[in-house]
Amino acid sequence: MKRKRFIQLGSTLAATSFLTPLSSMTFTSEPQERLKNWSGNLTYSTGNVRYPKSLTEIQQTLKFEPKLRVLGTRHCFNTIADSKDNLVCSRDFNQVVSIDTKAHTVTVEGGIKYGELAPYLQQHGFALHNLASLPHISVAGSITTATHGSGIKNGNLASAVLGLEIVRADGSVVHLSREQDSEKFKAAVVGLGALGFITKVTLAIQPTYDVAQNVFLGLPMSQLKEHFVDIMSAGYSVSLFHDWKGDRISEVWIKSRIGTDKLQSQPEFYGAKAATKSLHPIMDHSAESSTEQMGIPGPWFERLPHFKMGFTPSSGKELQTEYFVPIGRAVEAIEAVSRLGKQINPHLFITEIRTIAADDLWMSPCHNQTSVAIHFTWKQETDAVLQLLPQIENELARFNPRPHWGKIFTMAPKILQSRYERLDDFKKLAAEFDPQGKFRNEFLEHNPYS
Repeated sequence: MKRKRFIQLGSTLAATSFLTPLSSMTFTSEPQERLKNWSGNLTYSTGNVRYPKSLTEIQQTLKFEPKLRVLGTRHCFNTIADSKDNLVCSRDFNQVVSIDTKAHTVTVEGGIKYGELAPYLQQHGFALHNLASLPHISVAGSITTATHGSGIKNGNLASAVLGLEIVRADGSVVHLSREQDSEKFKAAVVGLGALGFITKVTLAIQPTYDVAQNVFLGLPMSQLKEHFVDIMSAGYSVSLFHDWKGDRISEVWIKSRIGTDKLQSQPEFYGAKAATKSLHPIMDHSAESSTEQMGIPGPWFERLPHFKMGFTPSSGKELQTEYFVPIGRAVEAIEAVSRLGKQINPHLFITEIRTIAADDLWMSPCHNQTSVAIHFTWKQETDAVLQLLPQIENELARFNPRPHWGKIFTMAPKILQSRYERLDDFKKLAAEFDPQGKFRNEFLEHNPYS
């Protein structure tokens, strides 16, 4: 491990006393063919990409570039991380800094992927409370967009954050902690890339645990309507996969925590039949990339994601959309989307429905509400999807949906802004960290700022 010291969990502002000219720095800048995002649906607007390897290099870049955006693992499907001017990538800022086995915390650099961090924690006898469907995404990128995972009692990935180190627009460094900087902290964790470069993150960890995964096929919609909360509470994490065709949920994935949850190993689950082989969430795809099923216990990080680290996850070439609605209205929302089933199905790979616990982070879609996320994995048919989204958003409108910040949506800015009661306070903090709008791009100007 490099830089073996804990993140300072204070509110002290630290600025470097000496800044070398940018032209003398040795870090990699690669103005070349423009990058694409993970699925290939988006080409970034500039080829000016810097890959800093130290805090000083990050400070120099932020101090001297007038406009830029921070880029992670490029898993966003919209332009939230795009820039027409400059990109600075966290790719090489990817180490574990320290682990505190007594305090149950780990401090990491922001660019580390969950699939890289998880085995390290396992080796030391620890685990995270949750993981997203994909282990390929970075810690900083995930928390700043409120990417989640699932479980009716499990908060999103950002809810595990205890401390942040952020380099602001002027190159100064600020440390925030949940304990000492409550209000600023709650604003900064899901920061939408508006505050600066997240160099370090301190996360809560817990003793390691095993999980077993069982899959059931053909859950009747009538059972879902009558027993929604019971079904979604049947394991540590539960996902429903639906194609909006017919009156049955295609697959139910139940991840049970060994020693805590009842293992769902019975032949039938609310009318759904136990799978007799491992499956992919998209029924006609090979299960080779999927994590182990059939009730075989294994370490948390090899079961909580749907996909293995070494494989292309999901479909690969796809588009993604996701809306969060209050759990109390989940069944109504699912029924509302079902009315568009015939229009949706031809353009869809699969929909995943799952739950996320409420949190207190200002710009999180789960702020102050336990939520159900209705996630669409689309075929890469952009024009058709963009025609469908306003119809879906209209059907969901009475449930006050909040879209995932890193996925495709067409919601009008004023409607989106009305869903975030602390938005004005967030914008004030962003202005404090970045008074000249160095990190603001078209996405931010159009959505939270317009």
